[in-house]
Amino acid sequence: MKKINIAKFVNPRFSFLFKNSTLYSDVILSGGRASTKSSAVSMWLLTYFLTDANANVAVFRKVFGTVRGSVYQQIVWAINQLGLESRFKLQKSPLQIIDKLTGTGFYFYGVDDPMKLKSAKIAKGYVRWLWFEETAEFKDWAEIDTVRLTYTREKLPNGYKVQTIYSFNPPRNPYAWVNGWAEEQKTVEGWKVDHSTYLDDKRGFLSQQYLDDIERYKANDNEYYRWQFLGEAVGLGNNVYNMDMFHPITELFEDDPLITVAYSLDGGHAQSATTVLLFGITAKRKVILLDTMYYSPAGKSHKLAPSQLSKRVHDFIQQQLKDTRWGRLPIEKRTIDSAEAALRNQYINDYDIAWHRVAKKTKQIMIDNVHSLLAEGRFYYLDVENNQIFIEQHRNYRYDEKTLDTDDPKVIKEDDHTADAFQYMVLDNASLLGLKL
Repeated sequence: MKKINIAKFVNPRFSFLFKNSTLYSDVILSGGRASTKSSAVSMWLLTYFLTDANANVAVFRKVFGTVRGSVYQQIVWAINQLGLESRFKLQKSPLQIIDKLTGTGFYFYGVDDPMKLKSAKIAKGYVRWLWFEETAEFKDWAEIDTVRLTYTREKLPNGYKVQTIYSFNPPRNPYAWVNGWAEEQKTVEGWKVDHSTYLDDKRGFLSQQYLDDIERYKANDNEYYRWQFLGEAVGLGNNVYNMDMFHPITELFEDDPLITVAYSLDGGHAQSATTVLLFGITAKRKVILLDTMYYSPAGKSHKLAPSQLSKRVHDFIQQQLKDTRWGRLPIEKRTIDSAEAALRNQYINDYDIAWHRVAKKTKQIMIDNVHSLLAEGRFYYLDVENNQIFIEQHRNYRYDEKTLDTDDPKVIKEDDHTADAFQYMVLDNASLLGLKL
């Protein structure tokens, strides 16, 4: 095999992985977005995998559905960089990358249910390396350790020990479990904790366009920049959103036309409000709140039934179709809370149209998704009467102060219907909006 200079694929920041890796049983790599830590991990794992014909690598994400598009592709990238494409068999079901010469390989798992992994079997050899990517997605250390102990309990030959890598971008909440856990491990023997940022890219892997984008984030919302790109746990504050990032406009952009629209619905019945938000997306992927439908049953002796709400929602959409500014544009999606069954079923029955149920994530993740859009300076709203309820609710959207100093902060669930609907839209249209969630 020809000699390959691994160093040209890895930033010097991570040279300790290759020079002193056997010193550590566990390595924690935290850092900001674009710090190139995941690329370094994949190259390190592949390099050492090639030194042991009986060793395997097990790679984990919290949710299996995220594995193929992230860690799996990351290992494929490393294989391609070293020109070893012909040596490996890429399997999609089950998700594995097998070395044709040795029969060992890389095994990929989701930890949706940690107990299921206790029965996971490797075809040949032993597992010598573990990689938990996006460690912050996991519920707690116990969830990870349940998996880890499955592999560390087996005695390996030649005095080898299982080595584990944990990589993640720190949550903005300083009380998130993973932030405190990483800090505690700094004094544990055999553990290495490292924090990196995009500023450590000495090899010039990042494009100038990307660096310019980072500078735009820095100028628009410095706190977001510090969290996302410097990896600082900047804290949550009381207000959930920076309202300076909600830009009012009175007219649509002449030089950036709308190309599609999207609806998002948060439903309520006897006790809570129902809202439908209409968003326009421009050619340059600006997002504009065009109109809002809002019905609250508060103080009303006769509450609208699902059949009546269905008609009101339909009438709202029909009215939008008459608007000469956006009525003829394609509807990208009609997004609805996955838990809203009654109104969705009623709408199907009435109009033979199924709203798309959003695959909700944790509340903080959905909030962070909206932060990503806002920090890019791409969100606008038509400053009209119907949209004032949206602005009012976002201005008053706050964390419960009693939960701020915990690893599970809660927003105050009061008059938050437009906030929920906004989060659903961003999550459900992330690809269209160019967001990497």
